[in-house]
Amino acid sequence: MRKQRVLDAEWRFHLGDAADAGAMGYDDRGWRKVNLPHDWAVEHPFDICWASGTGYLPGGTGWYRKHFRLTAEEAARRVLLTFEGVYKHAKVWINSNYLGSHAYGYTSFSFDISEFVREGENVIALRVEHEDVADSRWFTGSGIQRHVHLTVTDPVCFREHGIFAVTEEAGAEQARIRIRYATEGAESVRFRLLTREGKTAAEAEARGPEGEAVMTAANPRLWSCGDPYLYCLQGECLRGGEVTDREEIPFGIRTARFDPDKGFFLNGEGMKLKGVCVHHDGGCLGAAVPKTLWRHRLEKLREMGCNAVRTAHNPPDPDLLDLCDEMGFLVMDEAFDEWEGIKNKWWQGHNVYPPKHFGYGEDFPLWHERDLRSMVERDRNHPCVILWSIGNEIDYPNDPYVTPLFREVLGNNDANKPLAERLYDVRKPDAGRLAKVAAELTETVHRLDDSRPVTSALSFPELSNRTGYADALDLAGYNYREHFYEEDHRKYPGRVILGSENSHDPEAWKAVTDHEFMAGQFLWTGVDFLGECPGWPVRISRAGALDLRGKEKPLFAQRKALWTEEPVIRIAVSSGAEEDPGAWGECFRWEGIPGEKKRIACYTNGREAELFLNGRSLGKKQPDGVRAIWIAEYEEGVLEARTEGALDRLATPGKAAEIRLTVREPEKTEPEGAETRVVQVEAELLDAQGNPAEDEVLTCQVTGDLELMGLENGTPDDLTPYSENYRKTREGTLTAYFRVGTKRGVPIVHFRSESGLEGKLNL
Repeated sequence: MRKQRVLDAEWRFHLGDAADAGAMGYDDRGWRKVNLPHDWAVEHPFDICWASGTGYLPGGTGWYRKHFRLTAEEAARRVLLTFEGVYKHAKVWINSNYLGSHAYGYTSFSFDISEFVREGENVIALRVEHEDVADSRWFTGSGIQRHVHLTVTDPVCFREHGIFAVTEEAGAEQARIRIRYATEGAESVRFRLLTREGKTAAEAEARGPEGEAVMTAANPRLWSCGDPYLYCLQGECLRGGEVTDREEIPFGIRTARFDPDKGFFLNGEGMKLKGVCVHHDGGCLGAAVPKTLWRHRLEKLREMGCNAVRTAHNPPDPDLLDLCDEMGFLVMDEAFDEWEGIKNKWWQGHNVYPPKHFGYGEDFPLWHERDLRSMVERDRNHPCVILWSIGNEIDYPNDPYVTPLFREVLGNNDANKPLAERLYDVRKPDAGRLAKVAAELTETVHRLDDSRPVTSALSFPELSNRTGYADALDLAGYNYREHFYEEDHRKYPGRVILGSENSHDPEAWKAVTDHEFMAGQFLWTGVDFLGECPGWPVRISRAGALDLRGKEKPLFAQRKALWTEEPVIRIAVSSGAEEDPGAWGECFRWEGIPGEKKRIACYTNGREAELFLNGRSLGKKQPDGVRAIWIAEYEEGVLEARTEGALDRLATPGKAAEIRLTVREPEKTEPEGAETRVVQVEAELLDAQGNPAEDEVLTCQVTGDLELMGLENGTPDDLTPYSENYRKTREGTLTAYFRVGTKRGVPIVHFRSESGLEGKLNL
């Protein structure tokens, strides 16, 4: 029967090239041991010599080798080796046999290694080449950044991604599910839909190695954002009456539909998509993001009122989609940021010329069909996925596509673009080409999955509507083009329009709520991310509602007041003597110089807010939208805001009196068979009154089978190398990640502050 093994533990790693390292007999005993997922970029210092776009961290060439054993029975069966993500240009060997290469850093790929494995020891070797670090507009990382699996089956089995199930109809009394399947030599197949308790809710059978089966479930429990119920779809291959393979897939019964005039419907009920865009990095962990971190982020985003995620701008870690299935988030699954044309890559600060021109565009002509197939086939059984995106801002003006319809064009990030770069140039690629590529990509997706619409996030819809690019899509995503919603809804009847990328400005949300035909929006962004930074020493983009620790920012409070019904009030403070409508508040911190002017914002969905400083009322105000602003002189003490049903307070931080350590380890998140677990710990400095204290540097030591993976404070210009075991707190807190094993001693975490305070925690 089918067995899957996680091959994450004890790989050997060497940074740099190594001649003959693909050979089975190569001596790798001197190489460093690492556990997967692994990103070598964050093991090195930030350096201005690297690219600002990718967060001032290095790339390079690296080698990985993994020794593993198979029994004689396993070696005689069908063995599939799967990499969920390697950044980038990977070459793979097994037992000295070269298997092939894979270019894209974000798609999964597999090799059938049945012919090359043997009883006893086997050796995988993988070479990663990432020399051009200015190859992206955000941090990419380097290495084997996602899980690796070994799947052992009978030769008569389901093909990889050989089961595809779609809910065709679903209601309170009945659901109809169509299953397409493909096997390696099965005479017949059998499917069961099992409840969480293991009871059979539906069954179906079919004959032949490939085909379709239909099952009907009575009184189904539908998957939704509020009740993300997952059945188990069990498929069996049969030959000679015997079961040769059994595969189990989590499956949610649900229908999703976009209507050009009424918006989005889940299970027949209309709703607005309250979405955020998310990049793939985890701050100090780089692109090797554990499921524990993703779960914490999603929990916070759900608290904010978020119900949808856009994977910007690449296929996501499968762990993220698994969590979205389990937690009830809807997903726009995105493939590419580049097609045939390579975009400008900033390496000396944002919009600082000249740019560099490396990226996926170099690989797109050869690899795009395989990468798109990888994404769709891998992800199409996830109920959370409601929409495929084939590209992000491919039509960005003059980057590199041009059109004679516009002599001069500025994009939304082109404030410093030289005039020559803004003008039409007949020698550059013509934007009309995009319609042909979009049609090809859309047709490819439809061939693999005809149950979901295809979109692309358009940065220049006023042109793409005229070239045919938008017409090649099932749904048009508009980036920062709210002023076109109403006009284009009239101009293009029957077209579905979605806010695929939007600012945090409440007016952008009002453009959704004021128009029934708008399905929703996706904020840029849900979480801060490494790269796309304005220039040294700032190493991150600060566009998120959460910082890199996963802690709330003022933008989180603003959005929670917009997107939730519960009473909300939150104080955010900035320096400055004037009411600045564009300033969202810098921090949740009340500190400063006596007499200094402070701009105090209260985010609330209440009808009125009142602000108090040391018990004195600074007056009542009705919020303009979801924010009321006061200007006050700083004085030490307590700032308090009140509205009906909610209050918030900030206190001047005192000297630290205690280190409080809190474990944030939700239910088991590591893949089945993993030999370690990842634990997230929040370290808080508290003063004598129990309030967040003045910031200090905390140093961490570990004992037992425990590895400190990283410390994160979310501070944009903190250049402390992530490899260090110390970091300064921010607003009194610091987030730490640990990998816990079971081989030796009690795992204990020790924190010590500059002022001599100590905190200890057994994991």
